[in-house]
Amino acid sequence: MPSRAANDVEVAEQYWHYLEISKVATILETNLESGLEPTEANHRQQKFGPNELTVKAAKPAWLKFILQFNQPLLIILLSAGLIKAVIGEWLNASVIWGVTTTNATISFIQEAGAEKKIEALAQAVTTEATVIRGGKKLRIPSKELLVGDLVILTNGDKVPADLRLVKVRDLQIDESGLTGESVAVEKELGQSGDLVLPQETPLAERDNMAYAGSFVTFGQGSGIVIAIANKTETGKISQLFRSAPRPHHPLNPQIQPIQSKLAVIRVGNGNLDLRSQIGAASPCGGFSL
Repeated sequence: MPSRAANDVEVAEQYWHYLEISKVATILETNLESGLEPTEANHRQQKFGPNELTVKAAKPAWLKFILQFNQPLLIILLSAGLIKAVIGEWLNASVIWGVTTTNATISFIQEAGAEKKIEALAQAVTTEATVIRGGKKLRIPSKELLVGDLVILTNGDKVPADLRLVKVRDLQIDESGLTGESVAVEKELGQSGDLVLPQETPLAERDNMAYAGSFVTFGQGSGIVIAIANKTETGKISQLFRSAPRPHHPLNPQIQPIQSKLAVIRVGNGNLDLRSQIGAASPCGGFSL
C-alpha cells in the first residue's frame, strides 16, 4: 500500500488547488515566510534547469517549404507532372505543379502560424520576478525561478510561473490567455485564509491559484511556485502545439481520394504516352517495354 506522502505528491502534481497551504509547503520543502534557502536554491537550479518553455531550433524558411512536399500524394503528383513535361504536355504539367505548389504553400503558412503561437507562449512567461529567498527579497529573471520559491505579486506584474497563492489583498489577475475570460479574475483565500477547492474545479475557477503568463491588474499577493517551464499550464499548451500533426488544407480530406485516383491515372497515362513517343521515334516502328 503506498505511503500517505507518496499519495500526497501524486495528488499534488495535478490538484494543488485541492491542498492546504501548509501541505503544499511541506511537499515542496519550502518556508512560507523565508522561502527557499540559497543553498537549496542552487541545488534545485542544477536539478530542474531554467524556467523556460522549450522551443525547437528554427529551420530555414526554404527548408520548411521544401519539406511540405514530403508527402506520398504530392510526390506522385510531382512525378506525374514531370512525365507530362517530358512528353511535351506543358499545360497539364503546369496544372499539376500548380496544384501541388498551392497545397504546399497553404501548409507552409499554417505551420508557420503554429510556430509563431509557440514563440508567443514562450515570450508570455518571460519576465522578472520578486522572490523571497533566505528571508531576503530579490528581483531575478523569471528563468531563474524554482519550484518552491516564494513569489511576491503586485499590480502590473506578469505571473512568472504557476503559483499556489498563500496571501492575497484585493488581488485581480487577467487570465484571458488561458481561460478566454474577458475580465480579470478576483483571487481569494476565503475567511480562513486557506481556501481549498474540490479536485474537479475547472482552471478558470481556481481562485487560490495563479498561472504563468497571466497579468496582475490590481492588488497584491504571494504564492509558492508549484510548476515551471513546460510543467506550467502555458507550457502544456505549448507542448500540444508542438505535438500536433502537421496542418493540412481544409479541403484535403475531401479531395485526397480523388487526387489519389487522378494521380495514378496521370502516371499511367504518362507512361503510355512516353512509350508511344519512344515507339514513334524508333526506326523499327516500335517495341515493347
